[in-house]
Amino acid sequence: MAERPERRRPRARLAQVQRVERLTPHMLRIVLGGPGLADLTVGAFTDHYVKLLFTPEGVEYPFPFDLARIREELPREQWPVMRTYTVRWWDEKARELAIDVVLHGDEGLAGPWAARARPGDEVRFVGPGGGYTPDPDADWHLLVGDESALPAIAASVESLPADARAHVFVEVAGPQEEQKLESAAETALTWVHRGDAPAGEALVAAVEGFAFPEGRVHAFVHGEAGSVKELRRLLLKERGLPREDVSISGYWRLGLNEDGWQAGKQDWNRQVEREQDGA
Repeated sequence: MAERPERRRPRARLAQVQRVERLTPHMLRIVLGGPGLADLTVGAFTDHYVKLLFTPEGVEYPFPFDLARIREELPREQWPVMRTYTVRWWDEKARELAIDVVLHGDEGLAGPWAARARPGDEVRFVGPGGGYTPDPDADWHLLVGDESALPAIAASVESLPADARAHVFVEVAGPQEEQKLESAAETALTWVHRGDAPAGEALVAAVEGFAFPEGRVHAFVHGEAGSVKELRRLLLKERGLPREDVSISGYWRLGLNEDGWQAGKQDWNRQVEREQDGA
């Protein structure tokens, strides 16, 4: 019987906050750097993400910090809590990595941490992971998401060459939350303002009313899980896009924190596939 390959032990890196930039009233950019990023490798994916680690107060961890050992030796309530954020950009020369954090007042862990962050503050993270890059052979690109997907969408359109075409739909709370997106490509950008509507409702309506151009599309669709479910049905069932041409997933789910969403995400995805694919 062949031996199973050894599971890779997740490495937690220690980073220091280099600077904090206010992008909009409710979004901050945290730029991380320091010796812990000296040998960091970031590939070509435009949806790279890292998992920030927030440690409970009063817990002493073994040195050196080893996430696998912590999980083996300490009770779950003493494990670091993870929060996932997309990498907005990576500057290989400066060895700096930027993440954009949406602020929701005093709710959660990452938002309040980002609001208090100052240069020199330390934070550990695992990653980056990722899996999407715009397909250069596609005739055009469709990028759809809310604030949680905006960093990946921005990184994706920035990566497109001048001869590419992209249609982009981004839902934000209102006009004050819009950002400038740079791209050499022919890019049609539609900002969808949520207002008082439930998250994703206006975004789904905007994509439903969009007349698709001719040719093969490569799509990136991420955001609140309920709206992503509706967009999945629209793209795969109604529009008939091949599954392999669509990167689609719920980054979060209304009413749940990340722990609650991740605990049930696989079951949710399987249920959606059964409902929509007739499995």
